[in-house]
Amino acid sequence: MTFLSPNFFIGNIRIGTIEGASCMNMGNNYPTNFQNHKKHNQGFGSISGDHNSLEGLRSILSDPDVIDLFNQGSQAEELPQVVKELLEYQLQKNQEDEEQSVSIHHQQK
Repeated sequence: MTFLSPNFFIGNIRIGTIEGASCMNMGNNYPTNFQNHKKHNQGFGSISGDHNSLEGLRSILSDPDVIDLFNQGSQAEELPQVVKELLEYQLQKNQEDEEQSVSIHHQQK
């Protein structure tokens, strides 16, 4: 078989799981611009072993999805328009709240 031959022979292959934003490549390939993103939220954790008992367990997970928007895409890419609008709105609202607070503070003096 020659170097970079388009032929490959596999007698048997078994893939149990591909996870964690992974990929499986076969043959002669050169993945370019491959990106992966993985998010793992776990409010409790994991338990292993025998004869485990959990009673009265309570767990809370807070996951603001807006933050996830910033983790997608490359650093050089521009923010999506909806994110820009949300940020502009929030900045404007914060400025108005701050101006109102300063105004009230001056009136009290």
